[in-house]
Amino acid sequence: MRSRPFGRTGRNVSEIGFGAWAIGAAWGEVNDDDAIKALHAALDSGVTFIDTADVYGDGHSERLIAKAMKERGGERPFISTKAGRRLPEQTVAGYSAENLTAYVERSLKNLETDTLDLVQLHCPLTDLYYHPEVFERLDRLVEQGKIRNYGVSVERVEEALKAIEYPGVVSVQIIFNAFRQRPAERFFSLAQEKNVAIIARVPLASGLLSGKFKRDTKFEKTDHRLFNRNGEAFDVGETFSGVPYEVGLDAVERIRPLVAGDTTMAKFALRWILMFDAVTVAIPGARNPAQARSNAEAAALPALSKDVMDKIVRIYDEDIRKHVHQKW
Repeated sequence: MRSRPFGRTGRNVSEIGFGAWAIGAAWGEVNDDDAIKALHAALDSGVTFIDTADVYGDGHSERLIAKAMKERGGERPFISTKAGRRLPEQTVAGYSAENLTAYVERSLKNLETDTLDLVQLHCPLTDLYYHPEVFERLDRLVEQGKIRNYGVSVERVEEALKAIEYPGVVSVQIIFNAFRQRPAERFFSLAQEKNVAIIARVPLASGLLSGKFKRDTKFEKTDHRLFNRNGEAFDVGETFSGVPYEVGLDAVERIRPLVAGDTTMAKFALRWILMFDAVTVAIPGARNPAQARSNAEAAALPALSKDVMDKIVRIYDEDIRKHVHQKW
């Protein structure tokens, strides 16, 4: 497993991380024992970056991570969490010093630690990025020793570009995969100039890019790939990267012949992301040890050829772009 510098923090992290949304909630039924084993398998495979949030299972994901850390002992990996989605309504006023402090202290308790490695504002409304006082409150939390670093998790490239104007923002988490290519156009180069870490989330387009789904695939009632397919519960871009399901399935079949040898389509999709030097870490989810180990193995794949990379761009331009490019 190779590592990449995490922006200006002085820390290096594995280029494949562990996205812990799936072990918390909204991806169907999850067995806690399997979730703990998945965390151990990822860490045993060289993963040193875990991403979670205070709302994943109302803190359940954070508590599972704490349990796994206690079982392992020794040096902890870099653990990032998020805050802000606990608000009953997304407003700038909701990101008060009082609320942010309460959210951070709750995560400190859930993760059983004295200081959080990274706290990210969790996809707040766009207007928040025009309120510097919110970022000043995060600066105070750093000064108080409650958090070491802070960053943002965004829905839109516009938000990412605005966020990195703030000197305290060390990282941006953004959807980036073969079906969401817009961040690479302008944002990546600017982030590199400012030495801002980039966390690529939804790297498999909610599993679409695993190549395992069909038109008749059934999802559980508690799985956002069923209940949020049209954005009923939260931003539709979080589900299948905002790509209409059937459109995505057709595009996957165009990509499939590009996957060489005996590798899986999921590993290929992760390796595509790692071809971009601006990306610090990709965070696929895993609900069992086999998935965790498979994700980590993507880092060992050889670089993709220019011809393959060009073909992925062509598929995006012809099949996907019109559905997502200008929306996020």
